[in-house]
Amino acid sequence: MSAPAQLEYVEGVCRVSINPSVRRDSSNDGLDELFNRVNMLLGEPTSERRESAKSTEGFVPRQPRTMRETGVPPVMIEKIIMRYLFQVGLETSRKIATQTRLPFKVIEPMLRQLRQDKHIDLAGTTSTGDSEFVITEAGRDRAKRYAEECTYFGAVPVSLEDYVASVSAQTIAGQIVTKDDLRRAFKGLIINEAMMNRLGPAINSGRGMFLFGEPGNGKTSIAERVTEAFGTTVWIPRAIAIEGDIMRIYDPAVHEAVEDQTSASSLMDSQDIDRRWVQVKRPTVIAGGELTMNELEISLNPTSRICESPLQVKSNCGTLVIDDFGRQKMPVDMLLNRWIVPLEKRYDFLNMPNGKKIQIPFDQLIIFSTNLEPKDLVDGAFLRRIPYKIEVPDPSEAEFRDLFRIMCEKLSFPYDAAAIDYLIKTHYKAKTRPYRLCQPRDLLLQVRNYCQYHSVPLQLSPEAFDAAVLNYFSVME
Repeated sequence: MSAPAQLEYVEGVCRVSINPSVRRDSSNDGLDELFNRVNMLLGEPTSERRESAKSTEGFVPRQPRTMRETGVPPVMIEKIIMRYLFQVGLETSRKIATQTRLPFKVIEPMLRQLRQDKHIDLAGTTSTGDSEFVITEAGRDRAKRYAEECTYFGAVPVSLEDYVASVSAQTIAGQIVTKDDLRRAFKGLIINEAMMNRLGPAINSGRGMFLFGEPGNGKTSIAERVTEAFGTTVWIPRAIAIEGDIMRIYDPAVHEAVEDQTSASSLMDSQDIDRRWVQVKRPTVIAGGELTMNELEISLNPTSRICESPLQVKSNCGTLVIDDFGRQKMPVDMLLNRWIVPLEKRYDFLNMPNGKKIQIPFDQLIIFSTNLEPKDLVDGAFLRRIPYKIEVPDPSEAEFRDLFRIMCEKLSFPYDAAAIDYLIKTHYKAKTRPYRLCQPRDLLLQVRNYCQYHSVPLQLSPEAFDAAVLNYFSVME
């Protein structure tokens, strides 16, 4: 018999396909719940929630009202609660709800059932009337078995289907970047108008680009700031449940939360927001020469038995920067072959530790930053899938001088045009040395160290520039 409904992720869109031969009667309550949950995640709440959603815009995850609306099996929630109580021994019902990030009314029936089954017991009540639960010996035995499977006792995960729907609703491909947005994102960088006009359409494509050129001209700085041009936040789950396994999505080392989620929990509750999700700035994930193939696959911690999401999943709805492309430990062909289909289809296939393969969104702007010519690194088939190849050129003399002026202000140097004239005439034009965007900052830092050593005020001087140039360029040419 065909399934009544199926979630599909096709070209960045989450669709619900329905078997028309299935009647909408009382036996299909599960189908109604599926529709309600997807609509809730896509910002189209059911009638009971529509009133609380009037003040919000875009995608906002709504609190589940029942165990079924969490989207995960009740046994998974039970295991998380039992593992948590196994660690702490005794805890109030409200603290248990805070730990699982679920409303108390959702977990209350499970706490009653666990007490009825003699796995937890009522130890007393607090001065505010909150129940305190303690784990029993029978409960410890069960929790030990649960901990052998997985040690996770954090926020209850969301379902893979809900995560797919959230990425579709917040897709990077749906963002429009204007020239003003780029100027705001690149404030403090020297980028000429021609370069800006090439970057804008590439970013709006939501597909990917090559940034190439000589080292020191700001390719990495440009790539790091691209996401800021979007100027929006996204909601990501702390973890997702896949075939009984738990995979972390939220990574504090990568994702920047908009506010302290713990202190904001009461406000989130009042706004009917699902606290299993975190509001973060659109992510920028940077992988350099240390990138390996293992970082592009789901990894399983052998001790905790918790899965960690790969870099491309953590960067969904944001930007993934492959810095110093061509110098990774793995062959370039291996990386390109791994991503040639996801770049085209905007979804990826990942292998779970249990051997199953899952389909997951591949929804980010990928930037390959390299000092090498793209044509020398990859073949035509892959270049076709990266439609924008943008060279980051050397700055002009005027731009070079402007950058010195900007950096002098930042480093508290009084700007001295005569000293800059001496530097350019003596150490650049006389040596036919090319300008690089990183050099004003690097040389001024050396001049600052020179002044501090000689116990003189910060100032630009021929002697200080001579010493800085001698140190800076001694083995570079």
